[in-house]
Amino acid sequence: MELANFVEPFLEYCRDLRGYSKETLRSYHIALNQLLEFHEIESKNGVTIVNIMPLRLMLAKHSKKAIAARLSAIRSFIEYLNTHHNLKVKLHGDQSVKVPKTLPKPIDDKKIIEVLQECSLEERLIIAMLYALGLRISELASLKLIDISTKWVRVFGKGSKTREVPLLRNVSVLIEEYIALKQPKHYLFEKEEKPLSSAQLRYRVERAFKRHGIKATPHQLRHSFATELLKDGARIADVSELLGHSSMATTQIYTKLTNSTKLQNYLKAHPLANRDE
Repeated sequence: MELANFVEPFLEYCRDLRGYSKETLRSYHIALNQLLEFHEIESKNGVTIVNIMPLRLMLAKHSKKAIAARLSAIRSFIEYLNTHHNLKVKLHGDQSVKVPKTLPKPIDDKKIIEVLQECSLEERLIIAMLYALGLRISELASLKLIDISTKWVRVFGKGSKTREVPLLRNVSVLIEEYIALKQPKHYLFEKEEKPLSSAQLRYRVERAFKRHGIKATPHQLRHSFATELLKDGARIADVSELLGHSSMATTQIYTKLTNSTKLQNYLKAHPLANRDE
């Protein structure tokens, strides 16, 4: 469904039947033009879902009054589509978004690559798993061998939620190399058949970056994962799923980006994808 085809009929409806003023119509026109530029759309079970989170990100620095006016116009437009054109359209991302004052700063991808090239095999794999898969450190600590394939990793996240994250070929090769050397029994990272703790993995990450004069945390690598994908064109909805977020509002907090376009191939979007093996 092309939303653009319904904008002019909607504005005419507002003018002729609702009697809206020229100023209101102008405001509606601006809001809908922004919607057309900053939105993501998909269909599920016969329902067209319009995700306006990209628009919410673009409007983040505006006043609350301005944002409320834009959202009001968009809600009216969606209601018009459902009522007057017998369409099934649902708005997504219409909830309030609270952004904290401070956010974890992503690590420059060049610095990450530099560290990866000059660390131990274990450190390299830990960093690569966090950065290439966007895992939480607790998820990495509990990652079992049976949940790893050559192309996907099954992750058990918060609230017992399970998700599958695509595995870059370079990282898959690194896993095979590590397993062949360390021969773990149950968990990817273990000692005496018991998983390394989150604290132990975190120490290894911080130690590797510290040797390069960089203060970094596992959560910053997760943040860098999301930031790079969105910057290179991945949809917020897809990144949210990869991160295991229950709400895209949480993804917005992690990324603090102002725009998102259609999903590009994940393997092409991530900086590690084109590294030499």
